[in-house]
Amino acid sequence: MTLEFHKYHGTGNDFIIIDNRSEFFDKQNKIRIAELCDRRFGIGADGLILLENHNSLDFKMVYYNSDGNESSMCGNGGRCIVHLARELEIIQDKATFEAIDGVHKAFIDDQLIELQMQNVINIEQVNNAIILNTGSPHYVQLSKDISSLNIDVEGAKVRFGESFKIEGINVNFVERINDDSFAIRTYERGVEGETLSCGTGVTAVALAMHYCGETKKNVVNIKTEGGPLQVSFSKVEDEYNDVWLTGPAMLVFKGHMKW
Repeated sequence: MTLEFHKYHGTGNDFIIIDNRSEFFDKQNKIRIAELCDRRFGIGADGLILLENHNSLDFKMVYYNSDGNESSMCGNGGRCIVHLARELEIIQDKATFEAIDGVHKAFIDDQLIELQMQNVINIEQVNNAIILNTGSPHYVQLSKDISSLNIDVEGAKVRFGESFKIEGINVNFVERINDDSFAIRTYERGVEGETLSCGTGVTAVALAMHYCGETKKNVVNIKTEGGPLQVSFSKVEDEYNDVWLTGPAMLVFKGHMKW
């Protein structure tokens, strides 16, 4: 059979997105999913996303890392699937959908997508790092001159370290630019290397920098390797809520291949 797909990116974090409302896609075939994401022998992507029907919301999002395994929430992928849902005329300028971590709302203004992330309560500071879950688990570490870091090497040390080797963790290296802006580079589990951007990582960094006092702002600008993103939030006692990730979602191309 022929597989129709859309290739998207959100600040360089790229995805294969497939309209699976007819439920034709074999979700158990991890090897095939990994092959589709392969940059030399497949379409090439950091992950694969299925858009599926939902019995009460606009749609359901199912996300797989490029290794073929279903994974936790993907913020950039969430913004991209909202854009596709509009292109498919499932929605217009707003959406409510289900992902693996729960229900998300989103608003669309041309290519710019505002995505509501989950509230965050549990934040842990361990030595010089902050650990939190923004739909995916993240390790956030302030560093100097992150442009000189070998992220694949330094990130793997943490991701496969004794504390995280069973479940794995995404690793973010952060450099402060000013009181409301930070630069980050991210090592993603499942991709097992650096990605140009990570939506849940950007969200984690913004909250972590506020938590540790590096910023007092509740609107934080994040410079990723793939472009700028913005995170806004409120804090009530120990809970970060009303968390929004804002940035572009771009259709790169669409096509067909034998499946």
